[in-house]
Amino acid sequence: MAYLDHAATTPMLPQALDAYMRTARALGNASSLHGSGRTARRTVEEARERIAEVLGAKPGEVIFTGSGTEADNLAVKGVHWERRTGARNRIVTTAIEHHAVADAVAWLGDHERADVTELPVDKLGRVDTAVLAGLLDEHAAEITVITCMWANNEVGTLQPIEAMAALAAPHGIPVHTDAIQAVGHVPVDFAASGAAALALSGHKLGGPTGTGALLLRRDVKAVPLLHGGGQEREIRSGTLDVPGIAALAEAVLHAARTQQTEAQRLAVLRDDLVARIREAVPDAIYNGDPELRLPGNAHFSFPGCEGDALLMLLDASGVECATGSACSAGIAQPSHVLLAMGAAPDDARSSLRFTLGWPTTKADVDALVAALPEAVRRAKTAGLT
Repeated sequence: MAYLDHAATTPMLPQALDAYMRTARALGNASSLHGSGRTARRTVEEARERIAEVLGAKPGEVIFTGSGTEADNLAVKGVHWERRTGARNRIVTTAIEHHAVADAVAWLGDHERADVTELPVDKLGRVDTAVLAGLLDEHAAEITVITCMWANNEVGTLQPIEAMAALAAPHGIPVHTDAIQAVGHVPVDFAASGAAALALSGHKLGGPTGTGALLLRRDVKAVPLLHGGGQEREIRSGTLDVPGIAALAEAVLHAARTQQTEAQRLAVLRDDLVARIREAVPDAIYNGDPELRLPGNAHFSFPGCEGDALLMLLDASGVECATGSACSAGIAQPSHVLLAMGAAPDDARSSLRFTLGWPTTKADVDALVAALPEAVRRAKTAGLT
């Protein structure tokens, strides 16, 4: 099997799995005051310090969550609720966000009458900061939060987060970024970015599923989604998953330390994959920014094919990939990201995402290139019947 869907989830790193198993054998609730509880608390705080150190944050800015989706919801809803007033009720987002952000924003608009402004993107999937500057000139006093992903989960395009935060800073508007695809794959420095909040997820970078974190500046307040024991600065109540947190820290630390060399390795594999797909399927359309993109992301549209049919044909040949965001898999709709980039609906439905990760080798690329031409031929034939 050639697994090319690492943007959906990637296997746990050996050191993260070791940390999880070692910690899971120990007893202790990190909120308890006895010896076992203090040992568990020490594990959590050491993990917090390690994550903060490699991501350019302060330990007190790391809030552990149960997923990247929870981190995104906590930032978007929590910051909006904290800052909204009668005159300030506008959320600024983009047209290409992951559903963890897009659906949270839509819920606030539908159920709480938040005003929502979507920033458009160009044909490469990149936000135009000039549009944001114009919006701030007219509506800064109305805006509670700006949210824009660091790296797009479908086409891999990187966004100008630092520039956006710099535009928002004079107005005192916090910027949240969904960096779930970015952390561990491109350089991420929370303080240097100027962002007020940043979401990450364990299973995208070699940690366990069911773990995540929100980096939230100490001067930024957020209304909690969960109420209970008052853990995590009283912003995220709930018994802490000590083994998961230990494994998450191990994964983040490894991914950050090896980011540059691993990005170079994956970029070479990706470029080889892209060149060979273009040769094997000349009418394939390469989507996203060819330069400012994630090193392990290759996203193509295959005109005349249905993406889900092509995916299943490749799956039958032992190659696993995705039609787009894993969270919306199985829904026969064109990608909202490609539509926002100006793609025709048929092209948006014909897309596949190939994403590489730490276990990926040239053999995986070879398997894809070997299976793809016949799969495309059969998919096109099926589309004609």
